Order: sequence, then C-alpha cells, then structure tokens
Amino acid sequence: MPCYTDTRRMTPAPQSRNVYIETYGCQMNQLDSELLSDRLVAAGFTMVEAVEAAGIVLINTCSVRELAEHKVWSHLGRLGVLKKTTRPGLVIGVLGCMAEREAGVITKRMPYVDLVCGPALLDRLPLLIASAVQNRRAEIAVSGYAHRLESNDVAPPYEEHDALDLARSFAARPTRAQAFVRITRGCDKLCSFCVVPFTRGPEVHRPPAQIVEEVRRLVESGVVEVTLLGQTVNHYAFADGGKCTSFADLLYQVHEAVPALPRLRFVTSYPRDFDDATLDVMAQAPRICRYLHLPAQSGADRILQAMNRGYTVEGYLALLERARRRMPDICFAGDMIAGFPTETEEEHQASLALLRLARYKNCFMFQYSPRSGTVAARRFVDDVPAEVKHRRNLELLELQASINLQHNEARRGHRLEVLVEGQTKIKAHAQGGLVRIGASKKRWADEARLVGRTRGDEIVAFDGPAGLVGQIATVKAVGATALTLLAELE
Repeated sequence: MPCYTDTRRMTPAPQSRNVYIETYGCQMNQLDSELLSDRLVAAGFTMVEAVEAAGIVLINTCSVRELAEHKVWSHLGRLGVLKKTTRPGLVIGVLGCMAEREAGVITKRMPYVDLVCGPALLDRLPLLIASAVQNRRAEIAVSGYAHRLESNDVAPPYEEHDALDLARSFAARPTRAQAFVRITRGCDKLCSFCVVPFTRGPEVHRPPAQIVEEVRRLVESGVVEVTLLGQTVNHYAFADGGKCTSFADLLYQVHEAVPALPRLRFVTSYPRDFDDATLDVMAQAPRICRYLHLPAQSGADRILQAMNRGYTVEGYLALLERARRRMPDICFAGDMIAGFPTETEEEHQASLALLRLARYKNCFMFQYSPRSGTVAARRFVDDVPAEVKHRRNLELLELQASINLQHNEARRGHRLEVLVEGQTKIKAHAQGGLVRIGASKKRWADEARLVGRTRGDEIVAFDGPAGLVGQIATVKAVGATALTLLAELE
C-alpha cells in the first residue's frame, strides 16, 4: 500500500502524551476513533476529554458533505491560532476521509498541521506521532485510493486493513453498552455523487469467524447491543475456498453463535443488493432489531440513474413492502438528496411522494454539494440554484417531520423495550413538555431524564433512576414529538 512522508520544520515536541480526538461524520468514523483510542492507550498515550488537557489533538474528518469539510477547516484554523499564540508545542493531526482526499491541500493551507493520515493507515498513528515529535518532521500517510480506482487495481486482501480492528480492547467499561463491529471496508458502488470509494477504497470483507469472535468478546465485556457496520453492509460476501458466506449467512451466524447478545443491528444497507434471504433471517431471529436504514436518495428514476444507484423507485418500494409483509413492526430510515444536478420541480415532487409512501420513522435530508473527483462533479453542472436547493430541502424536512410525528403518535399507549443510552442535559420533566405522570414527589433518589432507543431505533425519553443507563428497560409511551417518544417507566 503506497505511503509517503513529507518532511518540514516543526515546533519542539510537547511533554504531554495526552490525546484528544474530535470526530466528524458517520458511524464508521466513530468506530475508527474508538479503535484508535484503544491503539493509542496500548502505546502509552492517555486519552482526555478536552483540547485544553491535550498535547496532541487529532481531528477525524468526514468528506461526504461540503459542510462537514467547512467545519474541519474552521476548527483547524482555531487550533492554528492556539498553537501560534499560547501552545507552540501542540501536535495537530488530521485523520480520516478528508485527510485521504485533501492531504496536499491541508499541508499547504495549514502548515502548522503536524500529521495527516488516511482511514486505512490509522493503525500506524502511534509511530507517525513519534516520528513527527522525535524527528521534528511532519508525517503524511495516505493510501492513494483515487489512483487505485483510476488504474482499476484489484483491492488488497483484508489483512492489509484489519490491524486496527484486531487491536481492539475488550476491557469492561461500565458505561459502554453499545458497540460497532466492522464487517466490510470500502465501497464498490461508485454512486456518482459519493467520495467514499476515493477515501476508503474498494470493498474488502472480514472473515466471518473473526467477526463472530469479536462480537462474542464484546458481549463478555458487557456490551448489550452490537451494530454490524459497512458502507454497504448487506453487500458483504466472504469467499474461503469453495464456500462463500453471504450477509444473510453472517447475520444468522452471529445471532446463533452469540445467544447472550440481546440486540443485533446493522447499517447501512444498499437497496439494490438487499435480498429476501436477509429479510427472512431478520424475521426469524428474535434478537435482530426490526430496523432498516435504506437510503433512497431520490424519488425520480431519471435522477436515480444519474446517481448510478442501480434501482428504480418501483423496485425500492417493493423492497419496503416485502420487509413489511414479513415484519409488520419494522421501522425504516432513509436518506434524500435535494437539488441533484438537473433535478426538475416535478422530480422534486416525486421525492416528496416517495416520503409519503415509504413512511420512514425518520429520514436524513441533504442539499447536494459537488465533491471533487466524483463522476457527478465531472459530468454535471451544479445547475440547481442554492435558494432552490434550500427550499426543496426544507419541503422534504417539513413533510418528514409530519410523518415522524404521525409515526410517534401511533405508538402512544404501547409498551416499549428501550436500551437506555444515557441522560439528557435537560433536567427531568423539562424536555418536550413531558411532566411526571402519577406521584408528585421524586420516586428515585438519583432520578434523571433518560434517553434510549427501541429495537426500531425510535428515540424515547422518560424519567427514571440514573442507574438504568446501559440497561434494557420497559416503558409505556404516553406522548410524542416529531423527534421523540415520551414515556413512563413501568
């Protein structure tokens, strides 16, 4: 895997080995940051919760949306001022997708950045930090995936990528009830708007036995819910000799091999490749959550073709219907892009129509922004005016908010099983107009406003003892907002 180093003058090394990581973007980035923390701790570093306590600040970046990159540039600017004025020994690193994609621009625009590392090489970070500090030189480590794609190189085997995953710590943590497990790296779909194949590379899949063992060890350490991760998670396929393990096979294996795991999830699914075998496994396996994140991106076939999505609106809706027939209680989430190049008003209305038919429990809306290097940026003029994109995005958001509220209102009176994720920063009974139902006095000495999720990924807020964090509780839904179910602890 190609890697290059750029040597420049750098400030003297700080005494502190305290590391602060700030993470932008998707669950894959969140997992990378968690695994990187484990790797750094094993190498003798100490993780801290604030920039002020750190001698090393690492920004794990996202490059999918233009707004995410703007936030990174602004944050790096603030860090540069801090380093120049009061913290000359501060080590600043840029990691992740933006680092892979914009390494040269970062070092030119921000000469005070001390290291740049793409997502495939994060396991090397302790050595990169040591080299930058001890040798007073800045390090750049990227994989050159854009070149690999253009030259049609074959994807390297997973063993070149999995060092970070294999270095995971399984030490019990009282506050960690949920965990991500990567099953696939990269993406082969080449959607015309997406930079992921250029930043994370082509698909490579982990061996199923390795995945099962990781899940088992997480459960032994106290994890209650595991989410299997992949850019297109259901495209997982691992060939070993004459046998190929499909995603449906893997899902069933994990469910059956780790019976002590209460909840198993997966994200994000790609509609074109979602087969009925996977739906059947979900329907038959009681501990697999009844939730699917299936990004549609548009409700117009012409736009879907321009996006290179590989399916039609009719096929997409048929998939939702097949899932609902097998699992009437399933919840869906989606993604929509407003203002893709050449999108007409009629095609925007088609996207609104898709929202009405899909009935997502929630949907993530984005205004299209061209990403350099993608097919869409090369092939299409970004011809939908910014004000039109903004208006279309708002219309999608407003419609989905009303659908969210209808979905949540329909749950009123239902008993719900909730994994309690934490406390809110708002005092008990002050959120969303929810007041305590029943006794007027506090019922628990450590009463808090708690937030958790159902098996369908619905967000639930309720009052209860703070000690419930990390546990599964049964509540009754008594109210709703567009974003949250309001409930009482039973």
